[in-house]
Amino acid sequence: MAVIAVDLGGTKIATALLNEEGHIHHKDVALIESRRGLEVGTLIIEQIQALLAIGAKRKITIKGIGVSVPGIFYSQSGRVWAPNIPGWDNYPLLDELSSVLESKGLRITVDSDRACYILGETWLGSAKGCRNAIFIAVGTGIGAGIMVDGQILRGHRDISGAIGWLALDRPFQKRYVSCGCFEYYASGEGIARMARSLLSDDAYASSSLQRLAPETITAHNVFESYTEDDLLAIQVLNECIEFWGMAAANLVSLFNPEKIIFGGGVFGPAAQFLDRIREEARRWAQPISIQQVSVEVSTLGSDAGILGAGNLAVRSLKNPSGGSPQNV
Repeated sequence: MAVIAVDLGGTKIATALLNEEGHIHHKDVALIESRRGLEVGTLIIEQIQALLAIGAKRKITIKGIGVSVPGIFYSQSGRVWAPNIPGWDNYPLLDELSSVLESKGLRITVDSDRACYILGETWLGSAKGCRNAIFIAVGTGIGAGIMVDGQILRGHRDISGAIGWLALDRPFQKRYVSCGCFEYYASGEGIARMARSLLSDDAYASSSLQRLAPETITAHNVFESYTEDDLLAIQVLNECIEFWGMAAANLVSLFNPEKIIFGGGVFGPAAQFLDRIREEARRWAQPISIQQVSVEVSTLGSDAGILGAGNLAVRSLKNPSGGSPQNV
């Protein structure tokens, strides 16, 4: 048995054909570019159909499709809120996929990217075998996939894990409204934002980042400058380490997980700070829980989402009568 996994991001779509053990037979990536709304849905279907053709050519029997989306999947309506994709504020993704693909006998399952990240990690990654684990995804934004007693925590309306809104500073400022306090400072965009805000400070007049146009500065630039002992980059990333440690501490105190896994595009280069993040977390967390938890970096890297989407499909096929396919 094989499944198709789709990992939709804000800028690209990764798709893979894999078996029920997670072995990837074939993988593709397509850029979203300027597409929006229905055009993105059409691109997803085209990528799936291309893998169906590959499967047919190789005589691989494909039974299901798992889709990871960058936002909220509303399980009752089958609709998606994906803020980084124009026109996807209430997009009927499941209905659209079903109308085209279910006639082929395929079972289709959709979930948020953060849920898929933790599914991938508990299936084949750093949290393999865990029943209580949390994946902290730090990229353009920040979210968390939370597994409690072998089940993905979804919440009242499927919004659990939106940890970008963790309140980690005071007083409240209006600039936190759109993305949350934690994400404002410690996401990939937050790193660039903090660096830009310090350029006017005379203490950082010699920073190599001063050579760049402020609007072009990215987290990548900040990490590069950090390797050169740049004081501005050091200040920004020291603050991020505090935020990452505080967030991990709060999650440990709330959920008492076996593992906290950091992943996403920022980890990556931020993996070098893991020991410091652990130490910061120990300062804030419930003292017994923090001694029991392992804080690690994802071993799946950019494949966490695609493998999680594949696992989503496999579990759905093994649970055809309904209920939660996310159970471990």
